[in-house]
Amino acid sequence: MSAMIIDSQVHIWAVETPDRPWLSRTSHLPSPFGYEDLRAEMAKAGVDAAILVPPGWEGGINDLALEGAARYPGQFTVMGRVDLADKSNARLLPGWTSRPGMTGIRLAFQKERESGWLHDGTADWFWAEAEKYDIPLMLFAPGENAAFAEIARGHPNLRIIVDHMNLNREKDEDAVAVIESLLPMAEFPNVAVKVSSIPLYSTEPYPYRNLHPVLERVIRAFGPERAFWGTDLTRIWALIESYRQCVSVFTEELDFLSGDDLEWVMGKGIARFLRWSPGNP
Repeated sequence: MSAMIIDSQVHIWAVETPDRPWLSRTSHLPSPFGYEDLRAEMAKAGVDAAILVPPGWEGGINDLALEGAARYPGQFTVMGRVDLADKSNARLLPGWTSRPGMTGIRLAFQKERESGWLHDGTADWFWAEAEKYDIPLMLFAPGENAAFAEIARGHPNLRIIVDHMNLNREKDEDAVAVIESLLPMAEFPNVAVKVSSIPLYSTEPYPYRNLHPVLERVIRAFGPERAFWGTDLTRIWALIESYRQCVSVFTEELDFLSGDDLEWVMGKGIARFLRWSPGNP
């Protein structure tokens, strides 16, 4: 394929320091993984660009990802983090995407601290503000499709990407059921989905053939322009033989995906949705 291949989500993090504890017991890997490490892996895998997402265990620290995007603006952009529990953070939103390298915001609600925020009022202030300032969002909250639908319906100009098909760690038939439950979200034109982290959701070896039919259904439902390939590389590291396999499972193994549709899924779609124009690394 001739179009750029863009990974829709990779976490990076720095060496542990007293004011920046990444803590090996909570991170995906037992050592830091920075943007230079990622660039080396991307070169081997044939991945041209990536969306950098600061990991949750670092809290609201975005500086390392922004440093990577500033150094390699043609290769990286950032979906940063903001703490919704602190309403004073509303002051950050008017200029959020004017910061070099910052394209949007990524929010996750699966951990204990954040798990109730979609229902207890903590997050209510945020959606209209993000829509007002045209900040695209990546959202991850397994089991919360109905809440996402309400947000999308109430804020039709708010661009929303549902991360990892809203799967937690379900596998095989359980994963298929969760993905099927997401398909009604395709009716909202402002909602897209990451078809990402595939090795997590199958007990079969590469190329995870038991998930191919449901991947076809979700890509057809949202359309290839709103279904974005990605890996969450550090989260799946122990399950894969190589980063390249994460690419080839889509480019070589999905019989239903080829030509323009494949190019949209592998990078054109997310670049357009985020209004980001990656270039030469």
